[in-house]
Amino acid sequence: MSAKKIAVIGAGVSGLGAIKSCLEEGLEPVCFEKSNDIGGLWRYEEIPESGSPGIYKSLTCNTSKEMTAFSDYPAPDNYPNYMHNSKMMDYLRLYATHFGLIKHIQFLTKVCSVRKCHDFSSSGQWDVVVETDGKQKTYVFDEVMICSGHYTEKYLPLQDFAGITKFRGKYLHSWEYKNPDNFVGKRVVVVGIGNSGADVAGEISSVAEQVFLSTRRGAWVWNRVWNNGNPMDITLFTRYNRIIQKFYPTFLINRWAEDKLNARFNHANYGLQATHRFLSHQSTVSDDLPNRIIIGKVLMKPNVKEFTETSAILEDGTEESIDASVFATGYTFSFPFLEDDLAILDSRHSMFKFVFPPQLEKPTLAFIGILQPVGATIPISELQSRWVVRVFAGLEKLPSENDMMANINRRRRKMAKEFVNSPRDIHRVQYIDYMDETASDLGVKPNLFSLLLWDTKLAKEIFFGPCTPYQYRLQGPGKWAGARTAILTQRDRIFKPLRTRCSNTLGLPPLVSFGSKVPVLSFFSLFPC
Repeated sequence: MSAKKIAVIGAGVSGLGAIKSCLEEGLEPVCFEKSNDIGGLWRYEEIPESGSPGIYKSLTCNTSKEMTAFSDYPAPDNYPNYMHNSKMMDYLRLYATHFGLIKHIQFLTKVCSVRKCHDFSSSGQWDVVVETDGKQKTYVFDEVMICSGHYTEKYLPLQDFAGITKFRGKYLHSWEYKNPDNFVGKRVVVVGIGNSGADVAGEISSVAEQVFLSTRRGAWVWNRVWNNGNPMDITLFTRYNRIIQKFYPTFLINRWAEDKLNARFNHANYGLQATHRFLSHQSTVSDDLPNRIIIGKVLMKPNVKEFTETSAILEDGTEESIDASVFATGYTFSFPFLEDDLAILDSRHSMFKFVFPPQLEKPTLAFIGILQPVGATIPISELQSRWVVRVFAGLEKLPSENDMMANINRRRRKMAKEFVNSPRDIHRVQYIDYMDETASDLGVKPNLFSLLLWDTKLAKEIFFGPCTPYQYRLQGPGKWAGARTAILTQRDRIFKPLRTRCSNTLGLPPLVSFGSKVPVLSFFSLFPC
C-alpha cells in the first residue's frame, strides 16, 4: 500500500515540524512555500511580500532557546539564550538539514486553493491548486496540514481613528517597520503596547526627537532576565510551580505577580498601570521600555482619539504634534486559499484543541500553530503535528463531533471568564497545560511516578527544572534516545554562552539551581499567568 500524501502549507517553524512528523509516521509530505526559503516569521526581508510575515531587523525571541527548541534537536550550546532572528534562522537551517527536510519543500509555489474532492465524504481527499512561475497545477492529497501562521494579515483599524486620512505625516503598520532610520529627529506616536509596540517604540526613541506610546488599557511588563539572572521562562515554567499555582486562588496569584513586577518598576508611576489584572490578559515582554520611559525618550499616553493634519489628539484631551505614526495593532487570521465552507472554518474559528475543524466528515485537515501560547510556539506546534499525523495514519481517533464541540464550548466559557475580551486572548493557552493535554492524547506525557522508581535524577530535573520539550520524547510514539541526556545537560547549554570570560582561576560557584529548593510561596513571584 502506498504512503498517504500530505500537503503541508508553509515552511516556517510549524511547517518544518509538520514535515518531520509526517516522515516519522511513514507518510509522504509535500510542502508548498511561496517564498524562496524556509523560516516563515523568522526570515527577515527588507521588503516583505504582501500576505507574508514581516519582522523588524532587531527582532529577538521572547522565549529562551531551551524552551523554544524542537523536542529532539537542542540548539547548539554556544547559541545565546534568547536568539536574534538571524540566529533563529541558523537554528532552523541546522534542523532542516539534519533531518533532510528541504527535499520535501517546493519553493516559490503559492497555494491558490484547497477544496474538498467531489467524493470527500468517502475519500476525505483534497484538491490543492498551486501556482509556480505563473502556471497552475492541481494535486490530490489525502490530508492537509495548514502551517501558514497568523502573522501575515495585518490588522489596521483605521476606521477607529478619526482624521487619519487628513494626517500629512507617514503612518504604517508595525508589519512594515524594519529599522528606525526613517524616524531620525521626528516626533512619533506608536499605537499599541504588545511586544511589537514596546519594541518599536523603544527602538525608534533612540533616534527620534520624541516617541509617544499610546495604550488603551495599559500593560504588565516583564523582562527576559529573571531571578538570579536566569532566563525568564526557564524559571517560570516548571511542573513544581504549575502544581503549586493550581492550589492558590486567582486573586492571590494576581496580587503576588503584580507586586513582583512593580518591584522592578512601579507601573502606575510609569504610566503603564493596566486596567486588567495580571492573569486576565497577555503581558508584554520588554527589557528596554522602562529604561526609555525613565530617561524621557518614551512618553506614555492614553488611546488616540483622532488625528489632525499634524498632530494626535489623545483621549485625555491633550494634543501632541507628530510627524509619523506606527500602528502596532496586531494581525487577523487569514486563509484565503480555503474554500468558503463553514464545516472547515466558521466565523469563530472553531477548532478542536485549536487543530481539527469538528464538523468535517473526515478528519483530514488540520491547523498547526494557530494559537497564542503563554510560552514558546515551536514545541507546541511540533507536538500538534505529532498528534495530527497519528490521526492521519489511523493510529489515533478523534472524539465524536458532539464531544469535540462540547470541548470547544467549555474552553470558550473558561476563557471568557478568565480573560478580557481581546483578539490576543482568543487562542491563548498555558504552555505546560496544553503540552500535557496534547501529549496525553498522543501517549508521550512523561510518567513521573515511574521515573521516580528507576531514574530519580531525571525525575527531579523534570519536576523541579524547566519543562523543556525534550520531556515529550522520553516515551511513546517518536521516542528519542537522546531525550534523557538533553534534559540532564540543559543547564550546561543555558550557562555556556554566558560564561565567556570564565577560567579556572576565577573561583566561580557551580551552576545555579532553577528552583529545586524554591519556598512554597515564592512561586507567586514567578508566574506569567
